[in-house]
Amino acid sequence: MGRLFGTDGVRGVANADLTAELALGLSVAAAHVLAEAGTFEGHRPVAVVGRDPRASGEFLEAAVVAGLASAGVDVLRVGVLPTPAVAYLTGALGADLGVMLSASHNAMPDNGVKFFARGGHKLADELEDRIEAIYDEHRTGAPWDRPTGAGVGRVRDYEEGLEEYVGHLLTVVPNRLDGLTVVLDEAHGAAARVSPEAFTRAGATVVTIGAEPDGLNINDGCGSTHLDLLKAAVVEHGADLGIAHDGDADRCLAVDAAGEEVDGDQILAVLALAMREAGDLRKDTVVGTVMSNLGFKLAMEREGIELIQTAVGDRYVLEEMKARGYALGGEQSGHVIILDHATTGDGTLTGLLLAARVAATGRPLAELAGVMQRLPQVLVNVRDVDKTRVGLSPELTAAVAEAEAELGTTGRVLLRSSGTEPLVRVMVEAADIDHARSVAGRLADVVKSTLG
Repeated sequence: MGRLFGTDGVRGVANADLTAELALGLSVAAAHVLAEAGTFEGHRPVAVVGRDPRASGEFLEAAVVAGLASAGVDVLRVGVLPTPAVAYLTGALGADLGVMLSASHNAMPDNGVKFFARGGHKLADELEDRIEAIYDEHRTGAPWDRPTGAGVGRVRDYEEGLEEYVGHLLTVVPNRLDGLTVVLDEAHGAAARVSPEAFTRAGATVVTIGAEPDGLNINDGCGSTHLDLLKAAVVEHGADLGIAHDGDADRCLAVDAAGEEVDGDQILAVLALAMREAGDLRKDTVVGTVMSNLGFKLAMEREGIELIQTAVGDRYVLEEMKARGYALGGEQSGHVIILDHATTGDGTLTGLLLAARVAATGRPLAELAGVMQRLPQVLVNVRDVDKTRVGLSPELTAAVAEAEAELGTTGRVLLRSSGTEPLVRVMVEAADIDHARSVAGRLADVVKSTLG
């Protein structure tokens, strides 16, 4: 059996790859790893369980709850809430673990199980490996040690969760949003109730789209992966800005008043300057990934802010932030982590803080985002090659060096192997899109010829 845990929990097609049996077994294993670490006399372990609106989340939630309760864990079932809400409540309620059922921005047939440790933190690889090892041990025959009688876990709905999470968000927003009109695209997902409530109570006039989840329409032509509807709605309503979430609302992209996209790098740039002004940007540093646009790096250099870059994935951004004590980090895709107020990317919080900056400065979002010039970025996926030899081919190394010399300080080249597919990603940035395409095409040909 291959490793079950990917970069963000266990995902797959619900009821095919991700079955009720798998969800139940993983939950029992997670209870043994995450709950037992905090057991002491008189303590009953507690788990917070939430989900996005996917139809499959209903039976998977039942399986997870059954697994946890059968392992002696009391369960607080918070229902449909964003991933960052489950993480927050896990910490705020002093729970031993949290479980979120979601496949984020994936299409509806997929689903996933994501675990949080005490405090609402994502699991380290070592903890995931222990959960998987225990699950595999019992899957192949070793019986579980099951409590009986009063030892089994109790289950109750925790309906206060939404209000507590929204209340938390509102304590973080530094100023009111009065006078702003904001369009929110909820991707028919987990933030369909939370985000409009938070923005309205913060003072904004709110227009919602993609806020009618029916279990089947999550991420369907809407949300952060499909911005066209949001762009049109912002222009139609004469709004000041638009905010788009993905299915579990751990990411946020934006649209300015003219209907132009504001991506994660630009949002980070705006928030970095706001946080530095408020004295909250520790060490005058922001954390991004190697995929951060070169324009972001140049803008931060110009503003006297250091950019630390990690491997691709918000978990690596978070690890760097926690290890070094940084306050702000994120990805171009819209995962933005404000570590003083969230343990994971939080799309609603990010959107609120972005809108608050517009309201506080009186400057349109386009002007604020103009602090950085987004350089054209071309990404080519070269398939059916030996990705393990990316750094071993002298011919490829020479081609990259030649391309970097050609681009100079106004561009860059990045070659990296896919973590999940037999392909190599070729990314080129340049001041001119045609130049970027030309260089990327040439490098892709060299990758194909040398590694094919």
